[in-house]
Amino acid sequence: MQAKKETFERLLNILDELREKCPWDREQTNESLRTHTIEETYELAEALLKKDDQAISKELGDLLLHVVFYAKIGEEKGAFDIGTVMQQLIDKLIYRHPHIFGEVEVNNSAEVEQNWEQLKLKEKDGNKTVLSGVPASLPALVKANRIQEKVRNVGFDWEKREQVWEKLQEEIAEVQAEIEAKNADALEAEFGDLFFSLVNTARLYGINPENALERTNQKFTRRFNYLEAQTIQKGRSLKDMRLSEMDQIWEEAKKALKE
Repeated sequence: MQAKKETFERLLNILDELREKCPWDREQTNESLRTHTIEETYELAEALLKKDDQAISKELGDLLLHVVFYAKIGEEKGAFDIGTVMQQLIDKLIYRHPHIFGEVEVNNSAEVEQNWEQLKLKEKDGNKTVLSGVPASLPALVKANRIQEKVRNVGFDWEKREQVWEKLQEEIAEVQAEIEAKNADALEAEFGDLFFSLVNTARLYGINPENALERTNQKFTRRFNYLEAQTIQKGRSLKDMRLSEMDQIWEEAKKALKE
């Protein structure tokens, strides 16, 4: 534990020195770092999906740098420092885990999540409504899943998960109706409802829709790269190939990549 404390303290000291002596680090602001932070978060997410422990460790370090950097800027402004950040986190964790640090009893992780959301609503200066804690800037797929998780924790959910399939079929029928009606605006709205229902279905069956879609993205990319490589190897161009020829190589890709 002492070694960890000393390592963290050295990180803070290095950042202090960089802010003083490095022209680039000295010029950074919350605004200039923001896009880099988003990029680092996505790089960590990619490493997590690949289950690459070495990459995860590296990307966590990159993200940690951003955390201490923002805290350093806050300290320079006299607003807060890294100690404030950590103490607020400690207080939050203790408050939101009364089944560990208090006398509340829970039977499973679902009850822990429900208590967490209820406690957030009660916090002073916290979120005032159930959905106000969902960041507006989240990607739509992630946001849909988060919205559904939050309303579930206050009891707004299907009584039985199997009920969602009827709703999903209903949304598909409405999309088909708008396709036939050739109403572009209404079709977009119905596709939105369909996607939302698909996200809901995934959630009810314990599937994270973002992870599931990215898994398919990566699988498709590997197979298409195989298709493209095989085509080049044969001295052909994808643009000149018939779809049936592509399909044949695509099937080879599925077998060769064993997915």
